[in-house]
Amino acid sequence: MSEWIIEARAAIVSARGYCEAVRGSLSGRVASAGAPDPALLEREQHAVHGYAWAAATLAAIEATADWASRAEAAGRFGAAEELTLRIGLGEALGQLCFGLAMSASEVVRPSAFGCEAEARALADEPAVTRFLAHGSTAETRAALAALLADGVRPDEMLGDETLDLVRTSFRAFTAEKITPHAHAWHLADALIPDDVIAEMAALGVFGVCIPETHGGLGMGKLAMAVVSEELSRGWICAGSLGTRSEIAGELITHNGTAEQKARLLPRIADGSCLPTAVFTEPDTGSDLAAVRTRAVRQDDGSWQITGAKTWITHAARADLMTMLVRTDPASPGYGGLSMLLAEKTRGTDITPFPDTGIDGSEIEVLGYRGMKEYALGFDGFAVAADGLLGGQEGQGFKQLMRTFEGARIQTAARAIGVAWNAFDLALDYAQGRKQFGQPLTAFPRVADKLALMVADIVMARELTYFAARAKDREARCDIEAGMAKLLAARTAWAAADNAVQIHGGNGYALEYPISRVLCDARILNIFEGAAEIQAQVIGRGLLAAQAQARAA
Repeated sequence: MSEWIIEARAAIVSARGYCEAVRGSLSGRVASAGAPDPALLEREQHAVHGYAWAAATLAAIEATADWASRAEAAGRFGAAEELTLRIGLGEALGQLCFGLAMSASEVVRPSAFGCEAEARALADEPAVTRFLAHGSTAETRAALAALLADGVRPDEMLGDETLDLVRTSFRAFTAEKITPHAHAWHLADALIPDDVIAEMAALGVFGVCIPETHGGLGMGKLAMAVVSEELSRGWICAGSLGTRSEIAGELITHNGTAEQKARLLPRIADGSCLPTAVFTEPDTGSDLAAVRTRAVRQDDGSWQITGAKTWITHAARADLMTMLVRTDPASPGYGGLSMLLAEKTRGTDITPFPDTGIDGSEIEVLGYRGMKEYALGFDGFAVAADGLLGGQEGQGFKQLMRTFEGARIQTAARAIGVAWNAFDLALDYAQGRKQFGQPLTAFPRVADKLALMVADIVMARELTYFAARAKDREARCDIEAGMAKLLAARTAWAAADNAVQIHGGNGYALEYPISRVLCDARILNIFEGAAEIQAQVIGRGLLAAQAQARAA
């Protein structure tokens, strides 16, 4: 076994011990009576969120070490893989020991946990010390940057012939059908053309995880992640087209009646029914328990919807709305919520919302433009009697929660694709642009950025794949999915920001595609659960798990 993989395994043992010390220290502050106290969690938010970042960093280190081991076992652990491992773990372990960046200005240090001594002990562990001293250095970053400039990329094979073929097919499709046109579509604020959607449907984009018995491909979340990553490498909107189909497909597959499955899943899978997710309201944000949009059952069994929703993606062109509504106003919080499958007429540019009882206004946005965002108003909008998901009231929140794992894994995969897009553009520009008689890649600070981009991307990618594999095993993976989303979103933003810096002034010009990628990358830290929400969920969940283990 490679000496660096051996060192990685030893460093992981030490890093786990440190993170356990952090968890124990925080438990004493927020969960002294057993389960975490909500008021104390809020008071200690900086430390609790910092612990979530530390746990996500540890999980990424573990996933990357597993990647390196698989590559070595397959005979693919070469110079690029070793350098990626050394640089990635050198940076990640350094952050665990000395300070983790939760944002550009928020750094959580060991003192926030009361674990300064434990952090010093971690840094003094021999394997960790070696990564800190010889992992991410000027020499290793220059060596990796040189390989990248020669076209070498760290191993991306998945050890599954079908999945590797999926990647190859979608990379080729994206290179031909998405990448050459994405920037023009973005600048024109245009929808992705219908003929491109039809080709995506023919490739199976909208039915990756829908069972074969209902017209889908019957593949798993890892396949979904690969498809989303490759499409997003051309444009995030192409990768995101499948998100709403994924959410709707999972909702119906796991909760729908036999009739709902038979009627809707084949249409979603073949792209003839484009869904949209209608959950968020103007004053609720992530607080879904506060949803107020009302659904009232009529004498004939149908429903009438009244209320407002916002940030609804692809709303005008969608044919089906998966809509979270309150059907029982007497039940506060989550208990009165139900999920409706609300079919609508596909809109046009002239008449975006032709149905009675629904209207919408477009929300103009910086990026993520290929499907458009809307604020929707409902005033007596009719939903058929059989539109209640599963035929059961009061189950909407529970039904939705089961989809969040897959949605966050897919969002993490989209972030990986965006990060690769940023890297591709940065490397291409740096190789072609000369300053002082040399290509930009000859300058160490530019080479550093490129090497660090790739190390970060591989670590976030492997954490995303780890969560997807757990989901495919039908294991609970809400924490892992949240970690993947948290880390991948930061990775995409950092890659885009550094790619703009490599472009210099041209990076700020609208004509250069990196300006689009920067705008697209920024949304990843917000939608599908803002970074702060993700960190809260992760931190609370891990602390609660420790409390439960103690009680047992």
